[in-house]
Amino acid sequence: QVQLVESGGGLVQAGGSLRLSCAASESIFSLNTMGWYRQAPGKQRELVATLTTDGYTNYADSVKGRFTISRGNAKNTVYLQMNSLKPEDTAVYYCNADYKVLVGFGRYWGQGTQVTVSS
Repeated sequence: QVQLVESGGGLVQAGGSLRLSCAASESIFSLNTMGWYRQAPGKQRELVATLTTDGYTNYADSVKGRFTISRGNAKNTVYLQMNSLKPEDTAVYYCNADYKVLVGFGRYWGQGTQVTVSS
């Protein structure tokens, strides 16, 4: 079973930066997309940013211009550079990987890393 391991969360003041990292424990067959989602207390999990194997990116409107998703040199590694952080960015951030199956896609999730932005 593939595991996604996240790191880089923590406590930062508003306006600061953090970089999240996610690495898969092994190669993901038929990988399609890796990305980041977040879930704040009392809210549903929401998309933050995704990156396809073809290099296409997608960002939530709330993070456009502040967050950047990128792929690492190692296979199945993805980063999220978060700048100009706001208190409303506070959430547990989850790494995600979608892979192609016979019909549709399968999905792996990381365990989550806490990001707290103080005002």
